[in-house]
Amino acid sequence: MKRKNLIRNILMIALLGIAIMFFTNGIFAANMAKIIVETANLRETADEESRILVQLSLNDEVEVLQKQDNWYQVKTKNNVTGYLREDLIEVSGDVEEVETNQEEANNELATETTTEVNETSETETSATRIVKEDTKLKIVPAINATDIIDVKQNDEVIIVETIGDWVCIEKETTKGWIRADKLMTVEEKEKQDEEAKAKEEAEKQASEEQQETSETTKTMYVNSTTVNVREEMSKESGIVVQISQNTAVEVISEEGGWYKVKVNGKEGYIATNLLSNEKTEVTASSRGSTVARREQNKSEENKTTAPASNPQKGATVVETAKKYIGYSYKYGASGPTSFDCSGFTTYIFKQHGISLNRTAKGQYSNGVAVSRANLQPGDLVMFGPSVSGINHVGIYIGGGKIVHAANPSRGVTTDTINSGYYNNNYVGARRVL
Repeated sequence: MKRKNLIRNILMIALLGIAIMFFTNGIFAANMAKIIVETANLRETADEESRILVQLSLNDEVEVLQKQDNWYQVKTKNNVTGYLREDLIEVSGDVEEVETNQEEANNELATETTTEVNETSETETSATRIVKEDTKLKIVPAINATDIIDVKQNDEVIIVETIGDWVCIEKETTKGWIRADKLMTVEEKEKQDEEAKAKEEAEKQASEEQQETSETTKTMYVNSTTVNVREEMSKESGIVVQISQNTAVEVISEEGGWYKVKVNGKEGYIATNLLSNEKTEVTASSRGSTVARREQNKSEENKTTAPASNPQKGATVVETAKKYIGYSYKYGASGPTSFDCSGFTTYIFKQHGISLNRTAKGQYSNGVAVSRANLQPGDLVMFGPSVSGINHVGIYIGGGKIVHAANPSRGVTTDTINSGYYNNNYVGARRVL
């Protein structure tokens, strides 16, 4: 009898264990579901108009809690609870459908999910932002989502919440989604405006300065037959370009008896007495006077009888001068490493016991005049628009050439006097040996 009771108790315990096992499995074997669309919005309540809690992607898994009409209440792996439409998921197993008062259920769910949503999204409410550029609000936080309304650059909007790179904003009475990089803070906008204003003021100032410069410049005209535009404010300075009578030049400034000018894209200096506000009327008589002055200069040269030349001494002077070819030109310099034109001739002749006046024009009074046809090595040769305008000097070395300190770009070098500038501006020569 006791044995039968023992067997019966064992069987009851076994049956009870099996029952408990099935009950436990029923409790813990929750139904799972898989997202079957590219993007699914998990909403706060079973309503298309309710707030989007998170977005789920294709094949994401969720735990199904219950079914309500055509909605499933689910929980994500991040413990966010919300509602998905039944056409967005594929559920494994049967889910009990419940009927509840919708308003009460929504209120209850809203209370439950507030903390969970805050943990999964960085929400900054009631913050004002400025729209960087024209764009459109999206119905959900997705690039290919439906557009709601346009927002314009510099529109002010209010942030409702933030999910990842997307921000839900409110413009007037409309809410929608926009990428966070399309917005900037009020402080950033103020800084941007300040930088734009500073740039505008700088451009305005530059424009005014340019206008002032253009207003201060004026056009003048060459009043002599040929005028040299100099590199510096000196008649001994190198020549930038030669211009003829009535050539228009742009006068930039005036200083110390010189105009700074611009002509043919080049800048340089012209003596103030060589420019006029109006063009010079060229008549037959004026042309004749110019020719007459040139003939007079030649006549005066021919009237003077040059002393007998000293070929040996002249050749020695030339040899000394040639040693300095390649040395630099510097205005006002008289050696030993750099020279201007008259400084060069003064330095060379001083080595041979002969003192010369310091300027090219002054050296025209040293020695005696020599005609061009009677030039000998060692003679001084002068150049300029006229005798009164002599501005350059060199040492004749024979064969129609001179050695001289030409200009800053060429230094001490040799040139022919039978063509080009030196032929056209030949004034005369002096023999000092």
